[in-house]
Amino acid sequence: NNNNNNNSNNDNIYNHTMMKTFSFLFSLMLSTAWAFAPVVHKNNNAASTALHVDLANGAMSFDRVCREWRCKYTGDKGTSESLEAVAKAVEEYLPDIKKVSSDITVNRLVCGSCLDFKLMMTVPLEDFGPWEESGFAPEAEFLEKIGAIEGVSQVETQTITNMVI
Repeated sequence: NNNNNNNSNNDNIYNHTMMKTFSFLFSLMLSTAWAFAPVVHKNNNAASTALHVDLANGAMSFDRVCREWRCKYTGDKGTSESLEAVAKAVEEYLPDIKKVSSDITVNRLVCGSCLDFKLMMTVPLEDFGPWEESGFAPEAEFLEKIGAIEGVSQVETQTITNMVI
């Protein structure tokens, strides 16, 4: 019976210690997570209600976010069949891409020397969250389509800020 009481006391001490350790670690995790959260401000300009996020201790900020879809193509940029097929995919998906935001900017970049193709869609910060929640539609379908093109490789995405300064 004494053995059962000792085991019970040890269990209680162990549980109490584990709870204190968990509470401490959880508190530490929460307090450090805030250090990485962006500081979002409302623009004080009366003509604009756009949100912006400070970077570099306030030395810069952004209010537009870009989603980039990119790949490598083969051949000369002037006669590349894989680049031609990518261009046709862009034409097919461009109407859906432009529905993402009434203020979207779509840029196409092609490098003939390193064989890069990039499609950059930039939206206001307030439109980015809903687009991200939708999986950046029609991203998955577009990437699948260009990934199936012969001569296309390294199909990738990136999210970055994109500000005109």
